[in-house]
Amino acid sequence: MSVAIERREPRVAPARSEQWAPALAGALALVLVAVAAKLVLDAAEGHRPLVPTSPDIASWLRGVGQRLEYRDLLILLLVFTGAYAGLLALARALSKRAALVLIGALHAIIFAGPILLSTDVFSYIAYARMGVEHGLNPYVHGPIAIYHDPVYRYVGQDWKHVATAYGPLYTLLSYPLAPLGLRGALWGMKLEALLASAATLWLVWRCARARQLDPVIAIVAVGANPLYVIYGLGGAHNDLIMLAAMMAAVSLTLGGRDAAAAASVVAGALVKVTVAALLPFMLLARRARHARAQLLGAAVALGLGAVMAVAAFGAHGLDLIAALNRDAAFVSSDSFPTEIAHLFGKPGVFPVDHDLLKAALVVIVAHLLWRTWRGFDWIAAAGWTLLAIAVTSTWLLAWYILWPLPLAAVTRDRRLLVATLAVQAMFIVHQTAPLLAPVS
Repeated sequence: MSVAIERREPRVAPARSEQWAPALAGALALVLVAVAAKLVLDAAEGHRPLVPTSPDIASWLRGVGQRLEYRDLLILLLVFTGAYAGLLALARALSKRAALVLIGALHAIIFAGPILLSTDVFSYIAYARMGVEHGLNPYVHGPIAIYHDPVYRYVGQDWKHVATAYGPLYTLLSYPLAPLGLRGALWGMKLEALLASAATLWLVWRCARARQLDPVIAIVAVGANPLYVIYGLGGAHNDLIMLAAMMAAVSLTLGGRDAAAAASVVAGALVKVTVAALLPFMLLARRARHARAQLLGAAVALGLGAVMAVAAFGAHGLDLIAALNRDAAFVSSDSFPTEIAHLFGKPGVFPVDHDLLKAALVVIVAHLLWRTWRGFDWIAAAGWTLLAIAVTSTWLLAWYILWPLPLAAVTRDRRLLVATLAVQAMFIVHQTAPLLAPVS
């Protein structure tokens, strides 16, 4: 009689990385939450210009933290960035629930605190109050025209004489907040930014799944990003509304709703015109029959937007190109052209440099359009274009480098995500360079 011998496969112990990765990812997530909480609690104690002078909305948080000093902010920014980089590398070890809890906690903490690092939100409120409370056209006048209004003292010095450069759709969206008073309007702006961020992240998740990418990695890349959380959400910037419209366009395109996708791009451009850069790539990628639907959707949205703008603001409501040219002439100390000029021993950026930068941008965009025509992923091409716009701009702000990030998170061209994060890292290194200066 023969006896059958059962052969068992030897048990394979889980790889060490599989054992410690979830625990390390959880620890890094806790670091992010702790740094965000520390930043908000310290900011509630105040320090100009890190915490702009504003209506008192965070007094209930006082007494726990300590006054936010510049050096402390830079250290917190570096710690947050390091934890984010580690978490992104370990994102596959995060569960869906853990990722959502982390991002939700970061958003709730930042929402509860004061405005951080920028006075732009007070310009938004000033333009709204000009139209609603004072009957002035914000596309004609700067906030100086309402110097007697309570909001005026909070507006940044650079913008007091400057008419709005934002799209008419955004200006009209801000109008209902004007009668709420300064505190009410400020909370309204913070809520708009929070909702726009939530919409953007939900759409990033949908787009990643539609493209068979890991949605957890995608939303962690965007929703836990230091510039996105601390600068974008912390400053309640309207760029988040533009990003929501941009990702809605991507999601609609992936779902085959071409006319609605093009209309969404136009709607985003009526908030902030930069997002219009997506439209030619969408048209080239979809070709013939789909392109006709996109053109129709864009034309209808543009027509409705033009009627709305003229009815509300006259012909000045359509003159966004002039406003962009005006702002493009500004030069910030954080821009890459400024730093490159300094490397070559120049004191700054000259008019000829502006022309060379514009020419370089045109060449880059033309190359990307050609590649899209040849079959390159249009989402990646649009992301590279937005990154090129930020890098060649002489007026670079932290939230401008966020523009390509949601697109980079949902494209298979991983080089775009690496390049976007590398540019952000260089920006952060530039911001934190004072830490290397000797303490006096």
